[in-house]
Amino acid sequence: MPETAQNGTPRTTIDDREVERFSQIAQEWWDPDGKFKPLHKFNPVRLSYVRDKICEHFDRDPKAMRPLTGLRILDIGCGGGLLCEPLARMGAEVVGADASETNIEVAKLHATSQTIEIDYRATTAEALAEAGETFDIVLNMEVVEHVSDVDLFLESCAAMVRPGGLMVVATINRTPKAMAFAIIGAELVLRWLPRGTHQYDKLVKPTEIERPLSENGMGIIDRTGVTYSPLQDRWQLSRDMDVNYMLLAARPQPA
Repeated sequence: MPETAQNGTPRTTIDDREVERFSQIAQEWWDPDGKFKPLHKFNPVRLSYVRDKICEHFDRDPKAMRPLTGLRILDIGCGGGLLCEPLARMGAEVVGADASETNIEVAKLHATSQTIEIDYRATTAEALAEAGETFDIVLNMEVVEHVSDVDLFLESCAAMVRPGGLMVVATINRTPKAMAFAIIGAELVLRWLPRGTHQYDKLVKPTEIERPLSENGMGIIDRTGVTYSPLQDRWQLSRDMDVNYMLLAARPQPA
């Protein structure tokens, strides 16, 4: 049964305002020069990190044509499918889930045009967990800062990670530096992102991710920052986790 809040209503991870905001610009997901241009630039570094860490953990060759064959991956908050499609090309069985039906329809149409088979669903993390879905890898990429209940979201996602499996969380830290760069700089000054894409009080510190994951049997095995190099015009891994960062967590195999 779904968990309930103190007022008796079911707990949910859905923030309706966030869902509506992204639904309104969903048609631009696959336009590299549109409103999701920063995400297109960010995609290569996060995709490489995900591929390499999965291959390292599951003893696969990252240079193989289809190194993820046989692995089942959930991309929760998948948007238009920018990560789902390359992961499917690498051989993974991919489920892409998003609370926005508009996002899912856009993702489905694009995957069909590319003849890529992906299981797209307009649903939530808690609904998938309640249905008993399990995965080798769960990806939470730039979504945790948009949900209404971070603990419930991470608890639901952790419940779907199989023994020996992985979870990757990518998000933005709640720091003055993040306020300056990710909100004032990216949204108001440079206009890389639509105004209001991120709200400072919804940004998430690493400890606020690590605690609920630990409480649900997941251990952090890697931490990395991601920074933008204006000279090279690209994102790269960094020790600086003050703004963008990624956490890698694993569920141990049973003894």
